[in-house]
Amino acid sequence: MDWIKKADRLFQLPPYLFIEIDRLKAEVRAKGVDLIDLGVGDPDLPTPEHILKRLIEASQDPGNHRYPSYSGMNDFRKSVAAWYQRRFNVTLDPVKEVVTLIGSKEGIAHFPLAFINPGDYALMTSPGYPVYFSGTLFAGGRSYFLPLRKENHFLPDLSQIPGEVARQAKVLFINYPNNPTAAVADRSFFEEVVAFAWEHRIIIAHDAAYSEIAYDGYRPLSFLEVPGSKEVGLEFHSLSKTYNMTGWRIGFAVGNAQLIGGLSQVKSNIDSGAPQAIQWAGIEALEGPQSGLEEMRNVYRKRRDLMVRGLRQIGLAVDSPKASFYLWVEVPKGYTSAQTTRHLLQQAGIVTTPGNGFGEPGEGYFRISLTVPQERLEEAVDRLSRVGF
Repeated sequence: MDWIKKADRLFQLPPYLFIEIDRLKAEVRAKGVDLIDLGVGDPDLPTPEHILKRLIEASQDPGNHRYPSYSGMNDFRKSVAAWYQRRFNVTLDPVKEVVTLIGSKEGIAHFPLAFINPGDYALMTSPGYPVYFSGTLFAGGRSYFLPLRKENHFLPDLSQIPGEVARQAKVLFINYPNNPTAAVADRSFFEEVVAFAWEHRIIIAHDAAYSEIAYDGYRPLSFLEVPGSKEVGLEFHSLSKTYNMTGWRIGFAVGNAQLIGGLSQVKSNIDSGAPQAIQWAGIEALEGPQSGLEEMRNVYRKRRDLMVRGLRQIGLAVDSPKASFYLWVEVPKGYTSAQTTRHLLQQAGIVTTPGNGFGEPGEGYFRISLTVPQERLEEAVDRLSRVGF
């Protein structure tokens, strides 16, 4: 009906650049091509058995069938605080400085509603996770993009932010280990961010979803390890990537009590909390056997090495990442990001993601996800060697 119209904010969202990829996938699949999908960052490894067992047990308890607490079970929040103490030596008050999320995406999307007024700026890296932008947009804020460039190790140059923008900014979103570039940040960068926050009175929101997927002895830092960080920021985390629980939708935010309180207030008016049975599974993930983590890292490391070696053999430039399960690959000379992904799909039956789909500064790259079995990656390398550019 012509009187049913979408809200103006929906027309301000960037074009869904993956519609063309979906169309091409359907077209290629209709020809009987066996597609190898390296486009989605969704772990193919199963949720560990002991976590599933705890979920099954908890789901059979009628006490877990009722509405959960908006902020999360005290037991789950205590488990999160204990994990942060063990992993990062960061002390948290589980009542005031931890909130349970229905996956970190939900928390990131809702956070701007608590702290951004119409017209305020949110600073965010680009290429980057699209939810930083959409959450800001839905809160009526304006986004200012900080380009991630290879020459700066895919870290934002905070000195290039105009003073007028910094004065109107309320939040800075950062994400390390980074999606999509797989870049990592060291302590000095986080110290610079904390100093910037204090100078400009800006909230720091750090997305740390990939902190546990790291290789070769590298251990990513928590932003909250840096002195002064808890006074100015919070950190979003998820069990999705760490414990292969993307479908269970369980995560958490930790940090400054005022920030956690604001996010909790928004959530109490929008959702009814994460299901308790899934929170019990989350407790088992955080407190139970951790041997599966190293096994998972070894799987991804082997896949990383296989693909990096194969891509370099056919002449593509790619760094071997220290963390995440992504490869950020430079497009071949004479190709755009979209042309590269189209060529790989149509000529080799390989699905990848164009870099500019994550923001204009991503042009010149495409992303490969390592979330398919090794034999499929071996097949992908073989196809690439036969097709080339």
